[in-house]
Formats: sequence, structure tokens, C-alpha cells
Amino acid sequence: MKKLGKDISIRIHLLLLLVVTVVLIWSVIQPEGYLIWTMEVLPAVVVLIIVISTYNKFRLTTLSYIIIAILSITMFIGAHYTYSKVPLFNWIKDHFDLNRNHYDRFGHFLKGLFAIVIREILIRKTPLTKGPWLCAVTLSFALAIGALYEIIEWLASIILKGGKASKEFLGTQGDFWDSQWDMSLTLIGSIIVLLTLSKLHNKLLRKKEFFK
Repeated sequence: MKKLGKDISIRIHLLLLLVVTVVLIWSVIQPEGYLIWTMEVLPAVVVLIIVISTYNKFRLTTLSYIIIAILSITMFIGAHYTYSKVPLFNWIKDHFDLNRNHYDRFGHFLKGLFAIVIREILIRKTPLTKGPWLCAVTLSFALAIGALYEIIEWLASIILKGGKASKEFLGTQGDFWDSQWDMSLTLIGSIIVLLTLSKLHNKLLRKKEFFK
């Protein structure tokens, strides 16, 4: 029975990898620009390479792999169109008479999902167990990663000296407080995810005997 469950998990993981690969291939076909595409997909590709290369030595729960797949697909879609021009969110912008395309904000809110992956690594690789300290450290890491991404965007804009790719990568759309909004939404997303998915995550960790 345990072997059957393991086989099903592996099949789900392979399916997720297939879907992510298909979306990646789609995203590279005639994107808005190849430089901005490379800049946007690079973080996701690096994470995927790490996850694949460590699969046999440090296998995550299926929930964590689903989250990584969702976040990767979100980034690949943003890379293809650029975050300020994703068609569905352009329609939402026009339909509700909004002042910007909110795909970027949506993406940063979704990045809160990564808190579960951080939580799993902390549980399995540190002495932390469930409780306020685990929650606090997880949120700190999630916010630090969000802040680091904003710093990378800022550095890219300096290196590229304000060119088109730089502006698209920054994606501020004229909002002076864009970086603060992005980090705040990642924090809010992380808090919501920890409140809603921690029990399920604990159950999956117990099933794999990583958690008591």
C-alpha cells in the first residue's frame, strides 16, 4: 500500500513537471522580448533545476511540488507577455476601469504560497517544530525572499540603464509604491497560506514520517 502511494506521488510529480515544461516551451515562442523573458524566467528555472537535481536526496511533499509548479507557470506567463500586458488582466483592467494591469500584484500575492515550501525545509532541516517560532521564521524568510527580488529588480534597472527591458522587468506601471505593495502582498499571501494550509501540510509530513 505504501509503495502504491509512493508510485502515485511520483506520477503526479512527473505530470507536474510535464505541464511546467510545456508552459515553459510555450512562453519562449515569440515572447514580448527575449531579454525580458530570460530575466523573468531565470529565478523559476533555477528553482526547478535545484528541485529536480535533489529529487532523490530530498523529496518534498506533493503539496510543495504543486506550489512550485503554480508559481513557475505564473512566472512563465508573465515572462511571455510581460507582467503589465497579460491579456486576462488587461480585460479586468478595462472592464473594472482600473488604473493598471494587476497581474504583477496577483503574482506577488501568489508567491505567498512559497511559505509552505520554506516551512517544509525548516521542519525537516532545523530543530523547529510547529508553533509560533516556526511561523515567525517562515514569514521572515518569505518576506526576505520578496525583498531580495525587489532588490534584484532595482539592480537590473540600474545595470540596463532604464531601457525597455528594464522598465518591463521593474513593472512599476508608474506606481511610486510598487515595491512596497509587492512585498506587502507577498507577506499577506504567506500569512493566509500558513493559516489555511498548515494542517494539510502537517498531515502530509506525518504520512512521510517527517513530522510528529
